[in-house]
Amino acid sequence: MSIDKFLNDGQDPATVEKIYTRLVDLLNSGEEVIYIAVQKKPLVNLFPDCVALTNKRVLFFTPANLGLSIKFVDFVWKDILDVHSKEEIIGAVFTIKTVNSAEMGVDYLPKVQARKLYQYAQERKETEREERRLRELEEKRAESGSVLIDNPSHVALTPPAPQPVFEAPAPVAPPAPEPVKQEPAAKPDELTEKLKKLKMLFDNSLISQEEYNQKKMDLLEDL
Repeated sequence: MSIDKFLNDGQDPATVEKIYTRLVDLLNSGEEVIYIAVQKKPLVNLFPDCVALTNKRVLFFTPANLGLSIKFVDFVWKDILDVHSKEEIIGAVFTIKTVNSAEMGVDYLPKVQARKLYQYAQERKETEREERRLRELEEKRAESGSVLIDNPSHVALTPPAPQPVFEAPAPVAPPAPEPVKQEPAAKPDELTEKLKKLKMLFDNSLISQEEYNQKKMDLLEDL
């Protein structure tokens, strides 16, 4: 693949070619390179650091052993909390911060390249937030028994399972009621008369307070 599209903002071709060759060996299935930025120090710039963005990761490359090897550190987008770009008198600094509070950055980047990094990183973070929102929405829909269709703005609810239909049984004549045993009804004023007599005995000091209370309770329990 041609590296020309990564040289539009003044990147050093030899450095981009070396980094891209290394990147090809690191790409996962479905992963593609979006942008490569190359450090440009003001005096000696023999072994510049680089930043590469893919649709899945941010990779920081640092030459080692006098440029004979390249070390790299990568971060997947879902673990990146924020990105920053700060322009200084000479160049700019591009920094990322992860959800674990780790920070990584490159200084002395050409300002136009730092701006592109920031722009693409923000776009990618927005895409990641939307994908995470859709994943969470799909999980919630699955938990509630609904299905998320291709268009995320339209959600089809799973129709309820049809309920079995039961025919009502033919009416059956109710059994003849059994005769209810009638308890002999007490005389309407029988309890009242007994309570009055009991009170009269107490008032005339013929029974004690304790006897009065006990017999009164006995009469009321028969209700």
